[in-house]
Amino acid sequence: MLNIRSASSNDTDDIWRILEPVFRAGETYTLPTDITRDEATAYWFAAGNRVFVAEEDGHVLGTYYLRANQRGGGSHVCNCGYMTAAHATGRGVARTMCLHSMEQARKAGFRAMQFNFVVSTNERAVKLWQSLNFEIVGRLQAAFQHPSQGFVDALVMFAPL
Repeated sequence: MLNIRSASSNDTDDIWRILEPVFRAGETYTLPTDITRDEATAYWFAAGNRVFVAEEDGHVLGTYYLRANQRGGGSHVCNCGYMTAAHATGRGVARTMCLHSMEQARKAGFRAMQFNFVVSTNERAVKLWQSLNFEIVGRLQAAFQHPSQGFVDALVMFAPL
């Protein structure tokens, strides 16, 4: 059974093991592929981020952060980033984390969730977010340079909470 809990500094090694291959691949996040461990974990645990891990039998299978998307007049909309360990893909980890994040966001007083930059070639994520009632509300043409597919679109996805 998947358990989602707040992350602590004790989870940094497990989180880095999930982040590193995704960041190195350069296919879904707008971060340098040569990002260091310290830079990557500082990004994930940035001030204002609430970080969670999804674990099964004590093994971390995924992680996500939840934060306000904007400040001031836009602070009622949140943003999240999700990552699942490669060996756990296809097991519902991302879906469970997204549902958990939506619940956490509601409890924190957010009224909507927005994903600012979903790479269009990340078809599994796009399909998953759409199944959870996220709509594509914007398309940024050729906004992402994919390492093997060249310039591809990025999507802005939004869901009321």
